[in-house]
Amino acid sequence: MANLIRRDNRGVSYNPYNQGSEYRWDPFRVVDALLRFDPFRAENSLLPSGGEFAVRFDVKETKDAYLLRADVPGVKEDAVEVSLNGNLLTVSGKREEEHRNEGEQYFALERSHGTFTRSFALPDNVDAEGISADLKHGVLSVQIPKKPEAQPRKIAVGKPAEPNKVKA
Repeated sequence: MANLIRRDNRGVSYNPYNQGSEYRWDPFRVVDALLRFDPFRAENSLLPSGGEFAVRFDVKETKDAYLLRADVPGVKEDAVEVSLNGNLLTVSGKREEEHRNEGEQYFALERSHGTFTRSFALPDNVDAEGISADLKHGVLSVQIPKKPEAQPRKIAVGKPAEPNKVKA
């Protein structure tokens, strides 16, 4: 409510939604509001509310692996699914809505609930068999190891290759 009432440098109050004599139209504020508009935020969403729970991921590359981390507070371990289809890694899950008792009065309901799904295209140098996921203290960590790189070897010119020796 405090955002609706503004004071000018003389201390005079005016309401930007009231077209009275003290209303001043600021085109820069209008452009700023348009540029900051996010249709996927809950308070000005064009989508039905309560269906999407947005999860943001950090993606990090180390020498040996790729690491995905996301904050998923309130999501249970059995409600998270990590799957791999070809080179597409998909992380999905669901946070349940809290039970509300009859007669309780809420002044704000800002914590979101619902389902989330994120997909990541993996490079060719990952070891798909070694992917692991862990959920601790509301933080989901997915570790994607890299394949051991082939060691370069020197090939002698003009010498025949030695056959592989088979041990009995």
